[in-house]
Amino acid sequence: QVQLVESGGGLVEPGGSLRLSCVASGFTLDMYSMAWFRQAPGQEREGVSCISVTDGSTYYADSVKGRFTISRDHATRTVYLQMSSLKPEDTAVYYCATRWGFSSVTWYRASAYDFWGQGTQVTVSS
Repeated sequence: QVQLVESGGGLVEPGGSLRLSCVASGFTLDMYSMAWFRQAPGQEREGVSCISVTDGSTYYADSVKGRFTISRDHATRTVYLQMSSLKPEDTAVYYCATRWGFSSVTWYRASAYDFWGQGTQVTVSS
């Protein structure tokens, strides 16, 4: 069955960096787009970044542009989220998600994704 397993979260000081990883299994990676979402306490799940299966294009929320980078390694079936210049407002549980195909209109909507990982906590604090 489809499995997404995130890792790499932790506690980091403001201005620091973290790299999240998501290992995918149970489906044909070449036909699925991959995305990262986050959810802070009391808030809705927010689309952070997506990498399209069609041409590898990447998309970012305005709040993380220039600081976060998404990438994927087909050989290891892993999607990464490199996070730099972290801010306290980046604190959240980060989730990996996948969907068949891609849509530039809905990439940031949680409802557009079919499968989710269990999440990894990222805390930015001094």
